[in-house]
Amino acid sequence: MGDKTDVWQGTLTLMVLKTLESMGPLHGYGIARRIEQTSGDLLSLNYGTLYPALLRLEQEGAIASEWGVSDNNRKAKFYSLTRAGRRQLHQETRSWEQTTAIVARFLSTEEQS
Repeated sequence: MGDKTDVWQGTLTLMVLKTLESMGPLHGYGIARRIEQTSGDLLSLNYGTLYPALLRLEQEGAIASEWGVSDNNRKAKFYSLTRAGRRQLHQETRSWEQTTAIVARFLSTEEQS
């Protein structure tokens, strides 16, 4: 775990929404594990950060939740993407792409005209 880094501020929402879009409904632990797996286990997700983010996204209408049973027969809350969440995902993706393009300009060793 020493080589893992925390999830970057401002990216958790994007990662949660993208995970739910690609994987379908998941419980919180499943979302966390998928984010960690997708990062090649380079990111460490703080569960104390994930659950408040899920609650906020649910209150905003980006995700919906429903109680169900997990693979190990435990009661779990499953989260799924809503239509509003899909719109938010597209907006956040565009914003992230714009931000990374700006930062890439600063990191570029070539002269910009």
